[in-house]
Amino acid sequence: MNSPKHLAVYYTGGTIGMQQTPAGLAPAANLASLAAPIFQEYSHQLKCDWFICEPLIDSSAITLSNWETWLNWIDSKAENYDGLLILHGTDTIAYSANIIALARPKLNIPVILTGAMLPLEADNSDAPQNLRTALAAFSLPGFTQTAIAFNRQLWPAVGSSKISTEQADAFANPQFGSLAQWSESEGWFNTNLPVAGNSNLSAQYDISTSARIHCFTLTPGANLAMITTSLTHNPPDGVILQSYGNGNTPNDRNFLAAIRQISEQSIPVLNISQVLQGCASAVYAQGHELRAAGVINGGKCNLETAVAILTLAVSNNWNKEQIENLLHTQKLI
Repeated sequence: MNSPKHLAVYYTGGTIGMQQTPAGLAPAANLASLAAPIFQEYSHQLKCDWFICEPLIDSSAITLSNWETWLNWIDSKAENYDGLLILHGTDTIAYSANIIALARPKLNIPVILTGAMLPLEADNSDAPQNLRTALAAFSLPGFTQTAIAFNRQLWPAVGSSKISTEQADAFANPQFGSLAQWSESEGWFNTNLPVAGNSNLSAQYDISTSARIHCFTLTPGANLAMITTSLTHNPPDGVILQSYGNGNTPNDRNFLAAIRQISEQSIPVLNISQVLQGCASAVYAQGHELRAAGVINGGKCNLETAVAILTLAVSNNWNKEQIENLLHTQKLI
């Protein structure tokens, strides 16, 4: 009989561990005791050590400093544990999953993130099911990815998004689909796990807590003059353009000139589609004009992945070619 795998559980906050207070729901530090009966179900497979983030936070309040702290925690635990389980609020769990997956691509252990739409103690909570899905994921042979476990599904971090605030089926990965599905009776099925290969990725990348990434979403009637002025007079460290369809924008000469100007200053501009299952590429003439101005086509990037990529690009002084290499490695272009 195999000995139990040793897991580190990191509780960062979020709805899953919240309890009612006079001021409303707030993160509670006693989630380990509340969740003990569920973890006990897996005690023959898993030995779990709990670690509590201080302070516990609502995931909508996450900053780059939190990410830096959490990556340092991962570094301190990865060599001594067989896997890491991170309990996280659902609002930004996809952002955090992406930054972990891309900043630490060679951990060689699974990192599973999960949370819940309702507190663990609430009636009809989805928390027990999500915890069981996450704990069961550590039994998948050879699995060493960063992933989100939610509603009996295992989603790859890269490409995943929160798609609902109303349903338990709150996450999806429109470009890459789920890695596997799980049920208590059948275990894992419909598995689509990646085959480990020789990657040229570095062992890890740092995060600069001062990195400034701005996102501009284009809409009909959007004030391109205001966006152009912002890019020209107060340029950030990196820009994400959420454009139409295949990466198209209005044909505005001043806007394109501003893009060209900041690109010449080595400020990366990543163009992604607003479409849920979109791909930004130079299919139309206007997309070609953007490319000529120095924009990087983000391909299949969703917003969460784009934020992670540009945060790392700015933090590590990547050039355009290095960003495109990462997009290619992640099968986004």
